[in-house]
Amino acid sequence: KNGDEWFTWFVDCDAPKACSVVLRGANKDVLNEVERNLGDAMNVLRTIYLDPRVVPGGGATEMAIAHALVAGSKTQEPELAGPYRAAGAALEVIPRTLLENCGADIIRVLTQLRAKHASGTNVTWGIDGEKG
Repeated sequence: KNGDEWFTWFVDCDAPKACSVVLRGANKDVLNEVERNLGDAMNVLRTIYLDPRVVPGGGATEMAIAHALVAGSKTQEPELAGPYRAAGAALEVIPRTLLENCGADIIRVLTQLRAKHASGTNVTWGIDGEKG
């Protein structure tokens, strides 16, 4: 029994071919959102299974591109250097927003992240959403 509903559970099947997921929510809006999130998660798993190429998260990709653009601006003519730096600064908005959302010290962590990417050895380093 789950709440006011009765369910039958089959476990330890020899060769299962399908499964059911029971979703519950406080109201229809919450239930629809949970269903959409579950569908999104299953699509992500399917995509990774079919094509296992992934990129680092937590703003690591954006920081690596931003670092490359800022470094590339130093070798450009002055007319082109500005747009390179502006594009790099625009990409740093993603890690900054992640830091704001997790309540971290934005300046300290973003400076550490820039230093890690500038060294060239930590290009997959991103924001830890739990620790900042």
